[in-house]
Amino acid sequence: MTENDAMNRALALALRGPRHGVNPQVGCVLLSSEGEVLAEGWHRGAGTAHAEVAALSALADPELARGATAVVTLEPCNHLGRTGPCSVALIEAGVARVVYAVADPGERSSGGAERMRDAGLEVEQGLGAESVEEAIRPWLTAVRQHRPFVTVKWASSLDGRAAAADGTSQWITGPAARADVHRRRADADAVAVGTGTVLADDPALTARDGDDLLPHQPAPVVIGRRPVPSSARVHAHPEALRRFATHDLAAVLDELYAGEVRSVFVEGGPTLASAFLAAGLADEVLVYLAPTLLGGPRTALTDLGVGTIGEQLTLAVTDVTRLGDDIRIVARPDDSSSTKE
Repeated sequence: MTENDAMNRALALALRGPRHGVNPQVGCVLLSSEGEVLAEGWHRGAGTAHAEVAALSALADPELARGATAVVTLEPCNHLGRTGPCSVALIEAGVARVVYAVADPGERSSGGAERMRDAGLEVEQGLGAESVEEAIRPWLTAVRQHRPFVTVKWASSLDGRAAAADGTSQWITGPAARADVHRRRADADAVAVGTGTVLADDPALTARDGDDLLPHQPAPVVIGRRPVPSSARVHAHPEALRRFATHDLAAVLDELYAGEVRSVFVEGGPTLASAFLAAGLADEVLVYLAPTLLGGPRTALTDLGVGTIGEQLTLAVTDVTRLGDDIRIVARPDDSSSTKE
């Protein structure tokens, strides 16, 4: 197996790990000098062995690591947390060469490459970097910006309405789209709504498969100054409610990041979604379009601070997928252009 093939395999392994949590998805493949796969591993979640240690532990004989090449999606860590530094584990195992895709942006965890080079290992960065950057973009963005990665989601009719004139909105989209939303909730550390949505819709904010709760539940977050009724369903969520009686979204994200939240799934309503977008705090926009028309005043977004066409918030579409009768669009802020002619 070539190192390029090994990196592709390592990325596939990495994506077996959970997308939620403070730790990144990481995969590792150990190759012999002849290109034979000796062992492989991936990180399975907080408190478990990191990918490099998992791969070393999977060796038929620990001596096989001597002179081997470790192909890893992320720079081996250099700090003592719940587990030991992976850079040290590779050094002590006798690995001769380490190839990794992306540098670890963590203030405490980075530096593994330098440590391994100082110990005499051959270290190379950059193989498969573009693919790995895209695959673990939420975690990388969060750590680089020191705030959670924010996905702003809404569902609407083709004419951009999130509800009918009387406020009813269940259901604009079909079961396939709603199931997709629940899977994405389960990938996030937290799911956030405004107090207006709590008062109007009384959402449970759980991630479900039909009537069953999915194994991972995002922490429920409610933002806004109006009180949350004691009878609100969000109080019955398996995770404790995180309540922010403020409109300062940057402060909310700072506190969530300090509380080990690395991804936030913003479900609305229109006021909160618009506030995140207007503040430039949305890293991804997720829109479910239903083939229906509602008309009326209940638009999916409110004021974005766009007074003229030259101020429009331009997005780059990264995915368009049909889900049953509905269409899912994934987009992100387009930093290359702020206007369209």
